[in-house]
Amino acid sequence: MSRQLISRNPELQRLIDEGFDIEIRSGYLLIHSVPYVTSSKQVACGVIVSELSMATSDMLDRPSTHQVHFIGEHPCKADGSDLVQIRCQSGEFKLAEGITAQHWFSNKPKCGYYESYYEKITSYVRVISNQAKAVDPKADARTFRAREPIEEESVFLYQDTASSRAGIQRLAARFNQQRIAIVGLGGTGSYILDLVAKTHVCEIHLFDGDVLRPHNAFRFPGAISREVLDREVTKVEYLSEHYANMRRGVVPHNVMIHEENVKLLIEFDYVFLSVDRGEVRQLILHALADTDVNIIDVGIGLNLTDDQESLWGTCRVTASTPSTREIALTRIPKVDRDEELYASNIQVADFNCLNASLAVTKWKRMSSFYLDDHVEHETTFNVNLNQLSKCTH
Repeated sequence: MSRQLISRNPELQRLIDEGFDIEIRSGYLLIHSVPYVTSSKQVACGVIVSELSMATSDMLDRPSTHQVHFIGEHPCKADGSDLVQIRCQSGEFKLAEGITAQHWFSNKPKCGYYESYYEKITSYVRVISNQAKAVDPKADARTFRAREPIEEESVFLYQDTASSRAGIQRLAARFNQQRIAIVGLGGTGSYILDLVAKTHVCEIHLFDGDVLRPHNAFRFPGAISREVLDREVTKVEYLSEHYANMRRGVVPHNVMIHEENVKLLIEFDYVFLSVDRGEVRQLILHALADTDVNIIDVGIGLNLTDDQESLWGTCRVTASTPSTREIALTRIPKVDRDEELYASNIQVADFNCLNASLAVTKWKRMSSFYLDDHVEHETTFNVNLNQLSKCTH
């Protein structure tokens, strides 16, 4: 539980001051020791679980929903009948690691929304616990228990409340222990970083030895200032500094991968391969052939039409896993395609972004974040046909 979050938000401090046993974990607000009546007319204690919406990195916004989850049996009235006025849905709601609720409640105020988390929590406590007080006048959610604030170990510098609001925190946590390498931080590689950096991956290592140049500014996410370009920093130095504004664990390696250092990639769970040199691709593929490393290779091919009025071409994502090494070797280019227009640093950030998005969604399917019904080895998008093709054999 973040000390800073509590100190900056009077409504949370007010809940604590009034004796409520609150906890902030995985982007959720938990209210422990909430008395309720069971179907056998006994008083038990449950936990109210609410999303947390942030206006800034450490200031709460108004609650994004009037609903909450509940851990425990379904609360009843004093006579043992269901408290139907808050009933929404029951089941198993795996909200995050260690947070599984059994019920989903809805108690909408007359105006349609709650102005604050204090109002939301006290409203639900009142509805649920008033029935318990009718059975046991001493029943009270205000325990004045001192719960020691614990800073959560997160790669992010501020709360990831988007996942908790969407109810996918448990899925997002699947990336926690992964160590990722991105080889080649050009147009596509930089977009891969942008997307991966917004997940809970513990480490992202960047491998590229090139200096940041003006043409990179037209291929990278966001806007690079003239002052940054004038510093003549390397691409990985700039990117690691930039994403340090949001998270920890982005590690720059100001080197190109070659025969002497390719073994560095053996220690990673996934390697995104975003280079335009065929010999480098083959070096990495062969060096990792007998390892458990998953490789996701990307590539773009663009050319002018004969009349030079339009562009045509494809972007490709090929996965090489311990069980698909041989087929991947047949699909991934072995030679450079210098004759193609893309090799001249053409400015097609949209195509770079698309290629990166296909690669990252493939990674997320391989990590079981997204459902994968086809488990394809390769995906290709043809821009002139507006067609997405997949290869499963």
